[in-house]
Amino acid sequence: MFKKKKPIMIYMIISFLLMAMLPFGGKQVSAETDSLNLKGSAAILVDGNTGKVLYEKNADELLGVASMSKMMTEYIVLEAIKEGKISWDQKVTISKFIHDLSSPSLGVSTVGLTEGETYTVKELYESMAIHSANASTVALAELVGGSEENFVKLMNEKAKKLGLKDYYFVNSSGLNNADMLGNHPEGTDANDENKMSARATAKLAYRLINDFPEVLQIASKPVLNFRGEEFKNFNWMLPGLVYEYEGVDGLKTGSTAYAGYNFTATAERNGQRLISVIMKTGSQQERFEETKKLLDYGFNNFSKEQLFPKNHAVKGKTSLPVVKGKEDSVKIATKEPLSLVIKNGEKEQYKPKLVLDEKKINKEGKLTAPVKKGEVVGYVTYQYSGDDSGFLYPDQTVKVDVVAKEKVEKANWFVLMFRGMGGFFGNLWDGITSKVSSWF
Repeated sequence: MFKKKKPIMIYMIISFLLMAMLPFGGKQVSAETDSLNLKGSAAILVDGNTGKVLYEKNADELLGVASMSKMMTEYIVLEAIKEGKISWDQKVTISKFIHDLSSPSLGVSTVGLTEGETYTVKELYESMAIHSANASTVALAELVGGSEENFVKLMNEKAKKLGLKDYYFVNSSGLNNADMLGNHPEGTDANDENKMSARATAKLAYRLINDFPEVLQIASKPVLNFRGEEFKNFNWMLPGLVYEYEGVDGLKTGSTAYAGYNFTATAERNGQRLISVIMKTGSQQERFEETKKLLDYGFNNFSKEQLFPKNHAVKGKTSLPVVKGKEDSVKIATKEPLSLVIKNGEKEQYKPKLVLDEKKINKEGKLTAPVKKGEVVGYVTYQYSGDDSGFLYPDQTVKVDVVAKEKVEKANWFVLMFRGMGGFFGNLWDGITSKVSSWF
């Protein structure tokens, strides 16, 4: 009888172990449980102002990124310009390799660069950002890095500094190395290709548009005018193009046989900016259709709400005790309102959380006089009772300073002495009465 139950116990143990192996933490949607029924292999949707993750699907899977990796080249080039290492009007002379790589016969994105001709950094950058010109990208990489091999090292170093985590760069353009006419960066495999996760791609886009907001002035152009010729932007969701979508002003497409069709989009409506990433869809059309689903979901279901107003005092923590002051406490409240992009109808699920500055309070949780009016004593953030995917970066949060609403001057030595004496005699009297009471 007991032997018959043994298999059941084994199955229960195995089931328990399998459950224990499941990942915990932020919401990670799989292809099978994707509420938006996205056709791509991975996706993520982010609030572009705070980095708050609004939706994700297989966001940490390392996939081919194709020309979306040009966003890293854009970042490094813009940084080099900011630091004065290169300039927009600097001339770049085209080598035979760059000329050959820009040939239309190769079947890759190009604007056609002439050997021996000079082009400005701005011309090359615009052709890279708008028309995804691969030869222009390599030319910029060689300019900044001295060689594309060195530039690839810069890309991987910068990715680490930006906290991308899931990334793998072997060239500046996002082409497969096999398409680079035998001149792929030294030390990389001849058939290798750039890879990133959707989350890493979103982090890169987030840092790009926030560190260098001017990038959108170029990325938002539907058409590139390049030395008398016109080239369409591959972002067909821009105004006037096939899949025009209100508010879209960037950012970067990408496609190879390995990576499929990818798209990192950003759009702004009424001050609310979203960043979406869709990876490994099946066609040009599909990547824009799936991006529309993501952006529609964001704009239709999320909005910026003021969770707590200015001068908000957390219930039960409206003041802090003060030692050595003329007053024994001080009122505290938020210096500014706290706002966050949240899902519509969920405001009541957000409660304030007060975090005091440990450097300002003693072990008993008291401030020491003098306390200035407006002095920062901590901050208020939020606690959310729903299912939260967090932020792009683990240490990101939304918070506002909590300040003293009035000043508390330090009491003079005479007052402090009598307070001390009062405390001494008060403790002494309490001890006497306690002793006397024990006799009875």
